[in-house]
Amino acid sequence: MAEDDERPIRVRTLFLSDLHLGTRGCQAALLLDFLRDYDADTLYLVGDIVDGWQLKSGWYWPQAHNDVVQKLLRKVRKGARIVYLPGNHDEFLRDYVGTTFGGIEIAETALHETADGRRYLVIHGDQFDMVVRHSPWLAHLGDGAYTLALSLNTLLNRARRRLGLAYWSLSAWAKLRVKNAVSYIGRFETILADEARRQEADGVICGHIHHAADRMIGDLRYLNTGDWVESCTGIVEHYDGRLEVLHYPALLRARQAPEPVPAAAPGRRAVA
Repeated sequence: MAEDDERPIRVRTLFLSDLHLGTRGCQAALLLDFLRDYDADTLYLVGDIVDGWQLKSGWYWPQAHNDVVQKLLRKVRKGARIVYLPGNHDEFLRDYVGTTFGGIEIAETALHETADGRRYLVIHGDQFDMVVRHSPWLAHLGDGAYTLALSLNTLLNRARRRLGLAYWSLSAWAKLRVKNAVSYIGRFETILADEARRQEADGVICGHIHHAADRMIGDLRYLNTGDWVESCTGIVEHYDGRLEVLHYPALLRARQAPEPVPAAAPGRRAVA
């Protein structure tokens, strides 16, 4: 079936971040499938879409990454509104805030109002990361360690596939079990919630830390889009204003699971 004949799931708004196009870790093929599965009236690209840090050190841009860009541009041509909020890895685009490229709007932050009238601050989040702001050399060093962990992930999961085991993220496992990393995530979430409160919003939708989340911090709702390097997650707003974090690999597994065989009625034998 041709791509234009497919019937994607329609949602009011889609939020994606941390695609890291231009890196070997980007799950571009899976992302392309997701973009075929979901269409939105408005799509927010919440930073680190293109990884300028990695592209500076060595060019890597396979066809699948180009296909993702072309798919996004095709959505604009079909009438979708796309707003790109740069992050630290694509900070070069902050020089173009207020302009459009191929119909894609470039903005520093946004205030999004849902269908049920709630207001959310949409921001990448690196602006409130003290390491990125005050010790960029340390941030680059950490990025190199993270890239190494992703390379180990690839080797590990190649072996797991041969054994028939599901994907497992070494770097995500380590991040959530190291005390300092857990503390960092907690501080980041609190600071972003405080900024949303300062702007009189009902919540915040961000990215940056590659950790999808949906929880209340006091009276503020904190949502993180996750990433398309490890978790392959995004946030959708349905037409009733309901916000939901989607874990795409889990959705695919649920679709592919065989339907349960109905049990035989009591007192009757199932026919062999």
